[in-house]
Amino acid sequence: MTTSILNTVSSIHSSRVTSIDRIGVLSLRNPDSVDFTRRRSGSSTLVFRSPGRRFVVRAAETDTDKVKSQTPDKAPAGSGSSINQLLGIKGASQETNKWKIRLQLTKPVTWPPLVWGVVCGAAASGNFHWTPEDVAKSILCMVMSGPCLTGYTQTINDWYDRDIDAINEPYRPIPSGAISEQEVITQFWVLLLGGLGIAGILDVWAGHTTPTVFYLALGGSLLSYIYSAPPLKLKQNGWVGNFALGASYISLPWWAGQALFGTLTPDVVVLTLLYSIAGLGIAIVNDFKSVEGDRALGLQSLPVAFGTETAKWICVGAIDVTQLSVAGYLLASGKPYYALALLALIIPQIVFQFKYFLKDPVKYDVKYQASAQPFLVLGIFVTALASQH
Repeated sequence: MTTSILNTVSSIHSSRVTSIDRIGVLSLRNPDSVDFTRRRSGSSTLVFRSPGRRFVVRAAETDTDKVKSQTPDKAPAGSGSSINQLLGIKGASQETNKWKIRLQLTKPVTWPPLVWGVVCGAAASGNFHWTPEDVAKSILCMVMSGPCLTGYTQTINDWYDRDIDAINEPYRPIPSGAISEQEVITQFWVLLLGGLGIAGILDVWAGHTTPTVFYLALGGSLLSYIYSAPPLKLKQNGWVGNFALGASYISLPWWAGQALFGTLTPDVVVLTLLYSIAGLGIAIVNDFKSVEGDRALGLQSLPVAFGTETAKWICVGAIDVTQLSVAGYLLASGKPYYALALLALIIPQIVFQFKYFLKDPVKYDVKYQASAQPFLVLGIFVTALASQH
C-alpha cells in the first residue's frame, strides 16, 4: 500500500507539486481515504478519486535546489558499497544475487558480539582448554550464536520491519522486492532449526543431563520473535525492547559458552544482566537512523519518545554508568587490577562518544561503533576473566 501511494505521488510530481521534500505520516482514517499529513508549512493538497475511494495527499513544498530527499527510492548505484551489502549495513549496493541478498539479511556485522559472548562465557567457566575438542565445541557454539540464531533474529526483524524500512530504507532487500516473501520465511525457519539443532548437539557433546544450551537457544529464539513480531513486539517500547536486545547480545551467548564448559552460577547471571544495560545503550545507537519510520508507525523508540538530543545522552549514560558500576563491583570483590583494566578501557569509549556520537548520532553512528565498541567488548572479556570459576 505504502509503495503504491508513493509511486502515485511520484507520477504527478511535475504537474502539481513544485517539489516534495518529505511525505508525512501515512494514516488510514477510514477504508475509503488515505491521508498523508504534512509536517511543514507551505503545503499543497492533492485529491484522487476512483470508484468507491477517495485519496487525499498533502505534501510539503520546498525548493529542490536547496533540499534533497532523505529517503531515496533506491540505493545510489554509484555510491553503494558491495562490502556494506555483504555486512548488512547501510550504504549497501543493490544486489540481484540471491545468496548475497540472503547473507545481507542476516547482517554479518552483528555476529561478532555474539561470537565474543561465547568466548567470554568459556573464559568465565575456568574450564576451557586449548584442546582440539574444546576448540571445536566453542566454534560450533559460535556458529549457533552468530550465523544461525543471530541470522534468524535479523531476518525475522527485517521481515516484521518491512513497513518501516519502506519509509527509512526502501532499497533494502525486502521492501524493494529483491527477495520474495516465501524465500524470507524459508530462510528464517532454516536458520532457527539449524541453531536449535546445533544446540542439541552441543548438549550431547558436553554430556549434559539437562539440555541447558538447547534451553538457552530456545529462550533466546523466543525472545527474538516477541521482540520483532506482534502482538507483543517488544521493540515498540524503547526501554523493554532495547534491554531485551542487550540481553540477547551479551547475556545469552555468555551463558551458552559458560554452560558448555562449566556451570552457570547466579553471580554470573546477575553480572551479565547488569552488563545488558550497556547493551541497551548499544541498541539505542541503531534507533537514531529509524526515527522517521518509527514515528510514522507508532513505535516508541527512545529517540522518538525523548527526542534525539535527550536519547543520545541516555544512550552513552547507559553504556558508561554500567561499566563504571561493574568496575566498582570488581574493586569491592578484591580484584583491583581487573577494575583498573576495565577503567582503562572505558576512557577511550568516552572520548569517541564526544568525538562522534554526541556530535551527530545519525551521521557518525558507524564510525562511533567501529571505534568505541572494540573497547566495550574487551571490557566484557576482562570482566569474564575476573569472574572465572
